Formats: sequence, structure tokens, C-alpha cells
Amino acid sequence: MKNIILFFLIIMTMNSSKSPVFSDDVYQKVVSLSNDSNADVVQWRRHMHAHPELSNRETETSRFVAERLREIGVDDIKTNVAHHGVVALVKGNRPGPCVALRADMDALPVTEQTHLPFASTNAGVMHACGHDVHTAVLLGAAEVLTQIRDEIQGTVKLVFQPAEEGAPAGEKGGASLMIEEGVMKDPDVAAFFALHIDPDLPVGELGYGFGSMAASADGFTVKVIGKQVHAARPWQGIDPIVVSAHIIVAMQTIASRVIDAREPIVVTVGKIDGGVRGNIIPENVNMVGTIRTHNETVRAQAIETLKRIVHQTAEAHGAKTEVEIYPYAPVVWNEEALGTRMLPTLKKIVGEDHVVRTKPMMGAEDFALFAQLVPSFYIRLGIRNEKIGAIHALHTPYLIVDENSIPLGVRAMSLLAVDFLREQKKK
Repeated sequence: MKNIILFFLIIMTMNSSKSPVFSDDVYQKVVSLSNDSNADVVQWRRHMHAHPELSNRETETSRFVAERLREIGVDDIKTNVAHHGVVALVKGNRPGPCVALRADMDALPVTEQTHLPFASTNAGVMHACGHDVHTAVLLGAAEVLTQIRDEIQGTVKLVFQPAEEGAPAGEKGGASLMIEEGVMKDPDVAAFFALHIDPDLPVGELGYGFGSMAASADGFTVKVIGKQVHAARPWQGIDPIVVSAHIIVAMQTIASRVIDAREPIVVTVGKIDGGVRGNIIPENVNMVGTIRTHNETVRAQAIETLKRIVHQTAEAHGAKTEVEIYPYAPVVWNEEALGTRMLPTLKKIVGEDHVVRTKPMMGAEDFALFAQLVPSFYIRLGIRNEKIGAIHALHTPYLIVDENSIPLGVRAMSLLAVDFLREQKKK
């Protein structure tokens, strides 16, 4: 009988270890504080949405973030990190390690077509990837965390990152420059968390995964060099437009005929430029694109194959080529041990049935560079709501966000930090 009782005590202990380490009291505080601040957080999001700025040009966004942090009362603020980044600390009232939370701030060169009352006022620039939401959520988390310092066993580092979409040609920026300038130090970061809006997930759901969460990405440019001639006499020249068309089609065989079909890969030409008028065959055509994979071996093979296809296809048509590859980011890697520890936290926030395991995305994220240095957990925040038209994909001019997702994002970021620090302190 004693053995049976001991057995059930062990089972109960094992089950209890799967529960969130924060108490219901802490949870209720965070819920209450996130509800109280939600009106402000939504207004902050709308302000940033109306005033988007491109990568490495986030001057006003940076100033706005720093002003809000000063009003909130964080412990330390550093500005001009990696050009326009902002890094702040919230120190708990009990000693412990440091956990970092990241939000990206930059927008995209997209002309908004949502017709929202707070639509972009900067022509040709739009928060089409939800970075306005991410930044507002992290500001909301800062407001919550500063009011529950007694529950924080360590330090929370708030990282507002510029240039996640990639620094302009010839410039440094983004996560790599933040790391170079010491964002992982003073104090040393023990773990990193981030979230991203997901138009495929209904509002009220949180998505997660283990291992590869987002693809690696490498940009490429291809210059096809032909011979200019009158459009009426194509045999006297070398048509780089026709050659480019053959190259673009041939590139698709990288995925369909070269790489193992069980390995995800996308090769995309997103921009092509050549010619000045319809009656002239031009001298040159320029193409810009990306290669995305979830495997470093596949990544290297795809790059070398692309170079070979470009050069040999052009040579077959008598043209010359110049190819440049621009590495952007490796795979975003979610450490399974950390993710498993944090899942109960997410389930406490939205309920077990609303925490879903999602497939790895082919989009890329330079958060991957942080995740290479410390255990990291990158989650997705559901924003989809067909009733209000929140159904459109990222990087499109029609992206709409259900703002009911925002307080859930604030709770997730706040409690992931508190929970991690408390559990880490026990070790």
C-alpha cells in the first residue's frame, strides 16, 4: 500500500512540474495590467503604423520608443544601438540572470491599400510585416514588467531592433550589428524570446515549433550582359532579356530537379530591370532574388547550383553574367528544451487548445543570429479574423491585424520572461 501511495505521489509531482511556475496571482496581475494598458498600447501601435520608416532609417520610431520607455520608467535606456536601435533594462527586485525580449521596428517599401483611418502617411512605406505590432507589444510588456518587479528574479533586457528586413546595400545593420555592438552583454543574456504576427493563425492562438522555425535566406543579384542592338535586328546583338527569361525558368529546377524533394527550398526572383524602350534590345538586365532553405547543406548546394545555372545558361546564349550572393540570416532555431519548458506558460495564457504547433515558415528572420548565441524561443501570434478582413499575407499592401491579439502578445512576452527567470533561478 505504501508503495502505491509513493507511486501516485511521484506521478503527481511529475505532473505538477509541467505547470507554469508562476502563481495564479502573478498571472492575474499580468492580465489586469495588460488590460489596463491596452488602450495606450493600441494607440502606440497605430501611431507607428501611420508613421513607418525603412530599415536603418527608423529615426522617429526610435525616438518614439525611447520616449515611451522613459514614461514607463524602465531602469536603463541605450539609444542609437546599431544606428537606431533601443535597448532597455527592467531590473527585478531579486537577483538572477538576464533574459532578452526582442521586437523589430522597421517597415517595408510597400504602398498601403488597407484604407484604415491610421494607414501609412509615408508614401510608399508600410508596416506590412507587423513590426508596429511587435514594437507596441514589447512596450506593453515593459509597462507590465516595471509594475511587477517583485516577481522578477533577475533582469529583463528589452531589445528594439532596427533593420530586421535587411540593411540597404552598402550598409551594416540589424541583429548582426546589434551583436557586434554588445547587445548580448552587460548583462549577459541567458535566453532570448521573440514573437511574430501570423495571418494564418486565428486571433487567440499562439504558435510554436521546435528546431527550425524560419528559413535561412541569401539574397542574390544577377547581371546579364548582352549586346545592344535595334529591336528589328536581333541577330546582330545578344538579347539579355531572352537570356534572363531562360535563366529564371532554369533556376526553378534547383528545387524541382537538384535538391532532394523532401527538403524545403524556395528560389525567387523578386525584381528584374532591363531596357529603356520597346524598339531597343538592351545591353544589360539585372535581377534580384532570394534563396530560402531549412538545411545548411541544402543552402550551400543551392547557392553553388544557382551560380552554375546562371553562368552556363548565359554562355549557351552567348551572353556574360555577374553573380553576387548576400547572406542574410541562417535558420531560426528554437531550442526544444527551452521551448518545452515554456509551453505551459503559453497554455496558461490562451488555453491548451489554442497553443498550436505550426510548420516551419519559408520566411526568414535575422533573430536567427541571436538564436545562434543563446537558447531561444520564437513564437507566433495569431491575428487572423475574417470578419474584419484580417486575412491577408505578410509583405502585402492589404495586411490588417486584429488588435485583440495585442494584449495576448503583451501577456506572452511578459510571462515568458518572468517564468524563465524564476525557473532558471532554481537551477
